[in-house]
Amino acid sequence: MSDALARILAAAAVGKFPPPDGATTVIGQPNARDAGVVAFTAHSVIFTDEDPEWVRAELAATDSDRLAAAMNPAFLAAMLARTGRSMNTIDMLTVAGALPSRPDLELREIEDPDHPRVARALKFRDGVRVWAAAGGLVVLGRGVAGRWETAIEVDEGARGLGLGVALALAARHLVPDSVVWAQQSPGNARSVRTFQAAGFKPVGSEALFVAG
Repeated sequence: MSDALARILAAAAVGKFPPPDGATTVIGQPNARDAGVVAFTAHSVIFTDEDPEWVRAELAATDSDRLAAAMNPAFLAAMLARTGRSMNTIDMLTVAGALPSRPDLELREIEDPDHPRVARALKFRDGVRVWAAAGGLVVLGRGVAGRWETAIEVDEGARGLGLGVALALAARHLVPDSVVWAQQSPGNARSVRTFQAAGFKPVGSEALFVAG
């Protein structure tokens, strides 16, 4: 297992990115679960335990601008076929600093491991904790390379009232680390706006190869 991705992400969280040189870095997986691609500005990072020479040959065979080759659908399809994994979407990857004290929002922690939101989160994260608010949920857990990640849910009837922003802000108060990460599908403009309003800044895009 490699800690290279954790170091790259920790640097990106404080604004220190790989050089925008058009290159692709290929590193080992941080653990058996996490594999995929993170694309920063003009530099991609592929984390996989597949043969690096095979990976670079597939990148070279992709009919694409080299700046985008690692996120090209043809390359991603080749990786999925090679690894036997699946992929949900290419997400926007965002990060925000932790905030002091407790959140203003009234929250109740859900400790039921069979709760649907807890069970779903456990497929992708370790150490999952879930809190309920009136009309929504906030989730925290250790995801890719051990980073703390959050996700939120807002009930249909509670939308448009600012609850999503309050939940995303709550995650910044609750995270037991200096930063918290969140992924949003770029097409989900409401989610993108919500996290940016809560102070989450985009650092790149991410495609995860999901096992099983």
